[in-house]
Amino acid sequence: MATPAGQSLLESFDRIRIINLVTRPDRRREATSEFARLGIPIDGSKVAFHQASRPDDAGGFETIGARGCFFSHLGVLESALNDGAADVLILEDDLDFSRDAEVLIPAALGKLAKQQWGFFYGGHLSHLPPPGGAIPDQLWQARPDDGFSGTHFLALSRPAIELAVPYLKAMAERAAGSPEGGPMHVDGAYTWLRKAHPQIATWIAAPELGHQRSSRTDVHDLRPLDRIAVVRDVAALARRVKRSFL
Repeated sequence: MATPAGQSLLESFDRIRIINLVTRPDRRREATSEFARLGIPIDGSKVAFHQASRPDDAGGFETIGARGCFFSHLGVLESALNDGAADVLILEDDLDFSRDAEVLIPAALGKLAKQQWGFFYGGHLSHLPPPGGAIPDQLWQARPDDGFSGTHFLALSRPAIELAVPYLKAMAERAAGSPEGGPMHVDGAYTWLRKAHPQIATWIAAPELGHQRSSRTDVHDLRPLDRIAVVRDVAALARRVKRSFL
């Protein structure tokens, strides 16, 4: 049975998709464990894994991983668009829900339900302070030109999905460095989209509802400790121990 936080997620979003590479069963297990903590089964329907893209080359993007992440998000959005989904919550498989999820998630999503929203960031890696520097209370509205990095806990409403699919497709087809917006990391692409369509409101959870766990990256070039199998396994164990103290 879903916990209050889990029930809030299920009631707030039409579908939930978790992006995962087939070559990362470790992350799939960890993501499954995180959802189990909230009493949510990954049933393959309402909540499902989305097989991440892993292209053979960078194709104008900074790295192969950046291109794969971009097209993974685009794939989730295209599916939601074609299926008529009202909205979609996109989670990356290195997401850990907040330790205070049972309090934070219902509070933030309860407030979100009362807003007209296009983008919702339940987690992020960096952002500008709220307008006026006010201390946020569960939720605050970002300005259209506020930049965010990180897409590990991101939801888009139907109007935002309808804008995002053609916008991202056009970006991917342009030359790298195009002044109109060419291939780039998907978090940057969303920032360009939000600036181009300021009528689409963006809301931010504060405190964050989830954060990226420390794990071997699939987007950027690997660090030396992750290139060697034995050292990689030790590093993964060290990261799990570190997370237990967060």
